[in-house]
Amino acid sequence: MNNVDKADRCPDAPSVQDLLDRETRPVPEILREERYSDMGSEPLDVSRYTSREFHELEKKHVWPKVWQMACREEEISNVGDFVVYEINDYSLIVVRSAEDRIRAFHNVCLHRGRKLSTGCGNVESFRCPYHGFNWTIEGELESAICDWDFPHLAKENMSLPDAKVDTWGGFVFVNLDTNAQPLAEYLGSMPEHFKNWRYETKYKVAHVAKRINANWKAALEAFIEAYHVVATHRQIMPQTGDANTQYDNYEGENFNRMITPFAVASPHLDPPPSEQEILESMTLGDTRVFAEEMPGLVVPEGMTARAYFSDILRQGVKEASGIDISSATDSEMLDAIQYFVFPNYFPWGGQAQNIIYRFRPWNDDPDWCFMEVMLLTDPPAGQPRPEPAEMHVLADDESWMEAPELGALCRIFDQDEDNLVEVQTGLKASVTGTVQLGNYQDSRIRDLHNLLDKYIAEGG
Repeated sequence: MNNVDKADRCPDAPSVQDLLDRETRPVPEILREERYSDMGSEPLDVSRYTSREFHELEKKHVWPKVWQMACREEEISNVGDFVVYEINDYSLIVVRSAEDRIRAFHNVCLHRGRKLSTGCGNVESFRCPYHGFNWTIEGELESAICDWDFPHLAKENMSLPDAKVDTWGGFVFVNLDTNAQPLAEYLGSMPEHFKNWRYETKYKVAHVAKRINANWKAALEAFIEAYHVVATHRQIMPQTGDANTQYDNYEGENFNRMITPFAVASPHLDPPPSEQEILESMTLGDTRVFAEEMPGLVVPEGMTARAYFSDILRQGVKEASGIDISSATDSEMLDAIQYFVFPNYFPWGGQAQNIIYRFRPWNDDPDWCFMEVMLLTDPPAGQPRPEPAEMHVLADDESWMEAPELGALCRIFDQDEDNLVEVQTGLKASVTGTVQLGNYQDSRIRDLHNLLDKYIAEGG
């Protein structure tokens, strides 16, 4: 539904739509959409996060049936470049087999079952380290040592099984179900939202990952709502319109969205900060939104911190990339326009630096997941697109502060991880056996679980 009733939102804060009304530039139609719908108030059973049984349902009916982001295209830009993508027990080799062709093969030797490859790299063929069976990068059996011992195996019947592959926004997606609907149908109307945000031409400037002691759903749910800012991330309240956030659930689609305004103070603060205090919260010290401090900035008289800082960002993007985004709204420059594509992919919209999240179960264990954060940005002006950043995997005992490439996000992620470890143990200790959700601010979590139930029911 559109025209969300004020009663469905924080009554003491300007909504995202109110802020868009104040824009001095034309507002994209997609930002004007409001798609909240009441999805009920039934509690969730904690077993969805803790039980082996529910984990097995996901393994059987969800992960083998959905489109999943595997890598960026620039990670496999040359023929022979490959990345291994794994989810639960499945392992795929995503490889550029020709300049205009990407394939995804099941990463299993057809002789005795050893994995063919790990990690990433560039190869002319895939040779099994165990007995030397060798496949071309098109998945065809090329040779077998002592092939005289296998007269019963015809080469044409020994090609590596493959998964479906497609691309969007510079990302490579895979689907284990060879009969799955096309990626374009799965993404639905979401690509239309991103058409002016240059995902295809950006590159990966940072990629940090860590194993988290929490179920993958519990972990990603910390990034699907802004409700927890007031208790968990109090240091960013002077610059974050947490309770102002707009939540959109696109009925019948595999994605949802939230828009959290920045350079807007939290309505929980009383008295509210001044415009100068809002700006300083964004640009100085541990609360800043950029990796480097930006001292000496003063909000001009009669101007808001939101409008002033947006102008600074527009100029910064033009100087760094040569791209003129003078027509971009303040919302596109500042706000967390965050999309979630079921089941585990989070692309952020907007015209400045874009953030990507991905969450996966870890090693077939419902109590652990693998969290990844990527940053995309435009190539430097007049230069070819740089090589993508390699994944920086943090050890279990390392803080996110050990990944300075993420800037001020590090402290945010440390605070979130502190919660998540206790969430997982708390769910197991629950006496009621249920999780309660808010109607509006937790609506994207409700949508996630509704989609999970849909896939499980269709597979059952």
